[in-house]
Amino acid sequence: MRKEDRITMAHGTGGRMTQRLIEEVFGKKFSNPILDRMNDAALLPTGGGRLAFSIDGHVVSPLFFPGGDIGKIAVFGTVNDLAMMGARPMWIVASFIIEEGLPMETLRRIADSMSEAAARAGVQLVGGDTKVVEKGKGDGVYISVAGVGVVPQGRDIDAGNARPGDVVLLSGPIGNHGITIMTLREGLEFDAEVTSDTAPLNGIVEEILKAAPHVHVMRDATRGGLATVLNEIASASGVGIEMDEDAIPVEEPVERACALLGLDPLYVANEGRFAAIVPPEEADAALAAMRSHPLGEKAAVIGEVVESHPGRVVLRTSLGAKRIVGPLTGDLLPRIC
Repeated sequence: MRKEDRITMAHGTGGRMTQRLIEEVFGKKFSNPILDRMNDAALLPTGGGRLAFSIDGHVVSPLFFPGGDIGKIAVFGTVNDLAMMGARPMWIVASFIIEEGLPMETLRRIADSMSEAAARAGVQLVGGDTKVVEKGKGDGVYISVAGVGVVPQGRDIDAGNARPGDVVLLSGPIGNHGITIMTLREGLEFDAEVTSDTAPLNGIVEEILKAAPHVHVMRDATRGGLATVLNEIASASGVGIEMDEDAIPVEEPVERACALLGLDPLYVANEGRFAAIVPPEEADAALAAMRSHPLGEKAAVIGEVVESHPGRVVLRTSLGAKRIVGPLTGDLLPRIC
């Protein structure tokens, strides 16, 4: 960022350059106590409680893929950001930037998918906006969705809440979404089809919080993957995080695809997976609740929060060594969500 005077695709990957972009361009200009928390959603005080508010833009290509499409991602992305703060998503609004020449049937198909996704997530679309840009300037359609949710009394989930001794849980196998998109773009075929994990997380979050009401942090591992969101948590909380490589679930087709493409699944985007940082006395209950839900059947304990190396994430490898796992740097999988 400091060496460049123009935006590159790497600024949109969710990794180190995205963080610098936010901090150096927007964070300084709009600094306030709510924004400075840099959570997935802003927590807004009201007369009797708190609201969570979030917005997310979606530019995925191709528009349709196994397991999802841009419409589902647009709805679930905002729903999941609200859920990661312990909020119950209620209402969304959507903005569509549509490229001239997009088939009307494609737009109807996207609207149908968004309607189904909203019903599945239990939210209502209560407003929206449309704009049309000239052919060649919109890549089909871009969708931004903003959402509001209600945070029940007693919930305190924040990226800065991780404490030494906490247990790190992962809701399921990582890398499916990013590899699904990449294989479609590159025309690759594997013995077993890889399907995106696109899903709404508010249902599984509610089950976890019933069993473990004192969850400290939750983050969905979207752009930048699991490694990047754990680095964000470590930095915000001023703690270290250690992961066990053998404990991190990765499905075999994803592992093979990553090996072929030279990718690390820790950095590959997901659309239905999240990490939860839980106090040790509630870890077993939280894991059991995860595994009892269809979206968390393969959930696992993948590590713990430590006092050493604050702000850094360390991976204990299968060979018994340790290596630092930093946030994503550069351009891994652009236009992924």
